[in-house]
Amino acid sequence: MNPIFIDLGFIQIYWYSITMLLAILTGSFLFYKVLKKKKISEFDITNILFYAVLFGIIGARVYYCLFNLDYYLKYPLEILEVWNGGLAIHGAILGGFIAIVFYCKKHKINILKITDAASFSVIIAQAIGRWGNFFNGEAHGGITTLETLKNMLIPNFIIKGMYIDGNYYLPTFYFEFLWNLIGFIVLFTIYKKYKNLKTGMLTGLYFMWYSFGRFFIEGLRTDSLLISNISLVVLITIFILLILFMLYKRYRKIDKKTFIISSVVVLILGILIILIFRNDLNYIRVAQFVSIMLFGIGLLITIYNSKDTRIRRLEMRE
Repeated sequence: MNPIFIDLGFIQIYWYSITMLLAILTGSFLFYKVLKKKKISEFDITNILFYAVLFGIIGARVYYCLFNLDYYLKYPLEILEVWNGGLAIHGAILGGFIAIVFYCKKHKINILKITDAASFSVIIAQAIGRWGNFFNGEAHGGITTLETLKNMLIPNFIIKGMYIDGNYYLPTFYFEFLWNLIGFIVLFTIYKKYKNLKTGMLTGLYFMWYSFGRFFIEGLRTDSLLISNISLVVLITIFILLILFMLYKRYRKIDKKTFIISSVVVLILGILIILIFRNDLNYIRVAQFVSIMLFGIGLLITIYNSKDTRIRRLEMRE
């Protein structure tokens, strides 16, 4: 598969860049339309989009480079070569989320109202962006057979694209594309059908849906980011605990004991599942670890939103 869309001699335009641009434009269009209906000003929408996309791209690249630090320390100029791939979606989510939080805090905008609009906007962008991996011949699974791919009803053009260096490979990028596409349909249907849906529910459902599928698809990939230093696990865990603390601050009416117990359970389950599905005795797949944590955060957001709603109803009755 030729990764170059057009070669003008003095500049080359890659398919990866085209798919990323299409993904950003599609997600931004949906994001804009939804927030306009929620009476968020055009000024705020465009600013949030600008910062979220900017820091999302930066976060995606920094995240990827950090987990390939030895290589990029040897070839630092390649850090800028994003057209060759190397944008980690978890880094994009983190970067975009931080940008949204800071902007909303400064301008006193409901953060979860913004992330709800971003939920199905981001997941359809993720679905489109996966095709960039197809053109780059990356994010695929292990070696398989032509017969297996045909039995899985994989389109012929994908099968041809997955014939790399004399072998056929599982198109895990395609599996994730389908999972994200179905997730978009589910989330958007919920948004359209349930007009009185509690703010934050779509955010929680997005984290759970995407993380659940990504966890299992990641186990099939051969190019996963791996961690072998326990200090990295500690740093990620500290970050997740900070997120959980932020959730507690947001839902402080929830019983503190319940919050602490559920948070500890999520962390323990995440670590146990990762140990079961780890690559070998020395390495753990980063994406699987983060997926479990994000799934837990999504679950907590969903549960606490429903509890918060019941608490407010009780207070109104009193």
